[in-house]
Amino acid sequence: MNDKVPHPYSIEVSPLAKPEGHFQWAIRKSGKLTERSDRPHRSEAKAYESAMEAVERALKPGSDGGRR
Repeated sequence: MNDKVPHPYSIEVSPLAKPEGHFQWAIRKSGKLTERSDRPHRSEAKAYESAMEAVERALKPGSDGGRR
């Protein structure tokens, strides 16, 4: 898996207040929020990995760009 986020996407990983010690992610395309995590992740690295998988799904031909 490629760890470089393709242009025009960006990934933001942030800590959650509850449950403490967990993280969430948000994906932006050209600055506009397109998708966010629906569950907490146990580490910042796991959250980032999950976000990269979501970006890769959005880039697949026939995808609707990550929008549901």
